[in-house]
Amino acid sequence: MLIIPAIDLKKGQCVRLLQGKKEDVTVYSDNPSSVAKRWESLGATLIHIVDLDGAFTGDLKNLDAIINIRNSVKSTLQVGGGIRKVGNIINLFSAGIERIIIGTSAIEDHEFLISSCDRYPGRILVGIDAMDGMVAIKGWMELTSITAIELAKRLEIIGAAGIIYTDIKRDGMLTGPNIDATREMVESVRIPVIASGGVSCLDDIRNLMKIKNLWGVITGKAIYSGTLDLDEAIKLVSTS
Repeated sequence: MLIIPAIDLKKGQCVRLLQGKKEDVTVYSDNPSSVAKRWESLGATLIHIVDLDGAFTGDLKNLDAIINIRNSVKSTLQVGGGIRKVGNIINLFSAGIERIIIGTSAIEDHEFLISSCDRYPGRILVGIDAMDGMVAIKGWMELTSITAIELAKRLEIIGAAGIIYTDIKRDGMLTGPNIDATREMVESVRIPVIASGGVSCLDDIRNLMKIKNLWGVITGKAIYSGTLDLDEAIKLVSTS
């Protein structure tokens, strides 16, 4: 299992939101590139970047900050948030980003998702953000009538390279991940699943490690607030 530190971008700053609420924001750094370099120095080989402004507006807004991060680290980067048209994908791949995460468009624009997966095999992941098992879109502002499991199975057929599964109620709350829901997601598909939301400490990592075939876990607020030591977490999974 891979430990994946998160960098959430808002107006060029590194921030964290509470349960995805754009009005409940904490700024951690005015220099996201330095944050990325720190996570890399602690052993991160994959960094998760979200353009929060893009997620809310539907268009990539923090490309300059993303490019600066790309130029600052050698780690693999996966980027999501507001990627709803081909131009966004081309710009990011041209900048050297390795993996793209599609969210809202996985629900609203099937042709875009299918063509993206076909054109860039192995490089398009889909973010499934769920509230009580139901998929949420548009920066978590809109709840759909599709279950997370149902969507995951569709994505596997379409050819998505993997799924990032976020429990919205847990995100930024440091209350522990939703182990049962994560296990159900992993067992429902054969493509890689990355868990996100709620990780607060090493015990949470240990609990997630018990889920057979869980590919990775994203951690954000815990490593920024200091309740989880990224170096210790990476060493824990690498020695197991």
